[in-house]
Parts: sequence; structure tokens; C-alpha cells
Amino acid sequence: MTTTVCTSASNGMTRPSPYPSFASYVRARQPVLLRTARSLTANPCDAEDLLQSALTKTYVAWERIEDHRALDGYVRRALLNTRTSQWRKRKVDEFMCEELPEPDPVGGDDPAERQALHDAMWRAIMKLPARQRAMVVLRYYEDLSEAQTADVLDVSVGTVKSAVSRALGKLREDPELVLVR
Repeated sequence: MTTTVCTSASNGMTRPSPYPSFASYVRARQPVLLRTARSLTANPCDAEDLLQSALTKTYVAWERIEDHRALDGYVRRALLNTRTSQWRKRKVDEFMCEELPEPDPVGGDDPAERQALHDAMWRAIMKLPARQRAMVVLRYYEDLSEAQTADVLDVSVGTVKSAVSRALGKLREDPELVLVR
């Protein structure tokens, strides 16, 4: 078994890589990365395809990535870039509906109620513009700070703050979520 090492440019010290191979990285991080991909698409199958494309790009660049501790950021950026390219190239294959058939929201600690609220929240998030959706997902589902979110999306922290604020305002006004509160 071989051990992969990384050399720090700042001090020349050698430390073991957290992922000795691409396959070990994918095995360890696939569920988290798939959840991120799922948050960027409306369809679970599209999310799997999106993740596959991002992982393919990561595999091609594996030897060039100096800091394997930053792999999640690299893959997230590949996910966002790939999805953005898809949005730019896509034909209209999504159709907006006036109303979605939804179950009547009910209060309580019933698992079915929690799932209904979870589903309603995702539907509301999917209604957000792509950029706002990406920022909300990175901030609140991936639990990144405003600065980390800004870094991943290559925007300013102020842009993240204002876009997330507008997105949260839209979510507060979403009629489906108003009924659940």
C-alpha cells in the first residue's frame, strides 16, 4: 500500500494526504457531494449525472491538486461550473406550474409531517433563482460561512449577504411555507 504525501509550500514540511487515492476520496465523500449536487438540480438523476461530471473533472486534475484537504471545495466549484454550463446550454425542459399538488400541512412531531415540511422547503428553494439557490444551499445546507460561500462562488461577501437576505425573504413569503408556520 502506498502513502501519498503533500508538501506544504509555506514550510516545506511533508504531511500525509487525507485521501491516498481518488477512489478513497469518492468512497468517503460521495454522500455529501451527492447531497450538494441534489440541491443544485430538480431531479435526482440529474444530480447523479452532475456529480459524475464533476468527479470526472476532479479525476483528470487529481495529480495537479496540491492540497487534497481542499478537494471538497474543488468538487463544489466543479459542480457549480458544470451546472452553470448546463443552464446556459439547456433548452426549455422545465415547465412552471400554477399549482403543485401538496399535502395539507399539519403541526406536530410526526415524521411524515417533518418530511412534508422538508419537501415543501426544497420545493421553495428550487423556485429561487439559481445563484440565490446556490448561496442558500452552501450557507445553510453545507454550513459554509459567508466568506467561504463567497470564495466558492467567486463573489464578494457583501454579495453573499445581500443575495441570501433576498432569498430568505422570498422563502418567508412563499405561500406553501407560510401555511406550515
